[in-house]
Amino acid sequence: MSTVTGPERADRFEELVPYPDHSAQLEALVGQSAGAPNLSPHAVNAPMIRHWVEAMGDENPVYVSDEAAREAGYDRLIAPPTMLQAWIMRGLRSTLAVEEARAAGGEQGSGPNELMMSLLDDEGLTSVVATNCDQHYDRPLVLGDRLLVRSVIESISDPKRTGLGTGRFITTRMDYVAVPDADVPERGSASTAEVQALFDAGEPVATQRFRILKYLPPDRTPPRPSRPRPAITQDNAFWFEGAQAHALLIQRCASCGTLRHPPLPACGRCGSLEWDTVEASGRGTLYSYVVVHYPQVAAFEYPLPIGLVELEEGTRVVANLGVEPGSVAIGMALQAEFVDFDDALSLPVFVPAGAPEPGRGA
Repeated sequence: MSTVTGPERADRFEELVPYPDHSAQLEALVGQSAGAPNLSPHAVNAPMIRHWVEAMGDENPVYVSDEAAREAGYDRLIAPPTMLQAWIMRGLRSTLAVEEARAAGGEQGSGPNELMMSLLDDEGLTSVVATNCDQHYDRPLVLGDRLLVRSVIESISDPKRTGLGTGRFITTRMDYVAVPDADVPERGSASTAEVQALFDAGEPVATQRFRILKYLPPDRTPPRPSRPRPAITQDNAFWFEGAQAHALLIQRCASCGTLRHPPLPACGRCGSLEWDTVEASGRGTLYSYVVVHYPQVAAFEYPLPIGLVELEEGTRVVANLGVEPGSVAIGMALQAEFVDFDDALSLPVFVPAGAPEPGRGA
């Protein structure tokens, strides 16, 4: 299995990662029939046409009146061209049987079309969207026509960039022919060889080209938003400036020496407005904690453990814990490590003492 990497890979796919390149195998499938011709279960008939035009709201009289059809130049009423695929569709039971065969790896699931889809999936082109359908009509369908259709893989493009993602366009051509209903064996009695012979003898009535895009789904995961900005005031600006410099600063009363956190404009013990700061060691023990599961904010990872940490200096701070939720325990020894969440925000995250520094997503 060959792979393409580097610039050549970049020209074909959006991600610079190796991928299996099945171009040769896919090229060999072009021109192959997707299977034996399919025979319509019923001949073109007036009741089905009537149901169709009523459902579609088509009021053209040539589809329901022999007289109107003759006035338009036809021998008798004709079927709407838009019914082309309806005549050949499998019923629910047949569709379920095909799906069961595919799931079991049976013959019906191992044809050229299934192989093509498997190869495209293996290339990473797992998403699919229909792009367009072209139909060319050789003659109208008339009552008594029995349709057969053969599907051929007409083209598989090289990888191309699209707005949805990089992928390949696949065109399948369906050739429709008609034979008189009287020439068709009873339902269920026609062999594959007989159906093929009917197709070869049939009169062309239409050609349909159905095109899809099988593409590499882009990563739609939105980037994680930035952490919420703190409300910075005259009283706490020093703390966030210290955190930006990876220093855990604690406010201290300049008169009585009492430490206080969160910062306040005046000392709660002596009332002094004078203060300075001390740099804490960052060591402490877990006094209390909560693990948040909901409501979730996109900027954080969940479950989110948040701790009340008692610093060895004697005051307490609230901060994220870089600890697996199941391992959090009251009294555990912790150490502050600073995490740069972005260029403008650094915050302490408390991890078990001696643990490595947490990542940016803590």
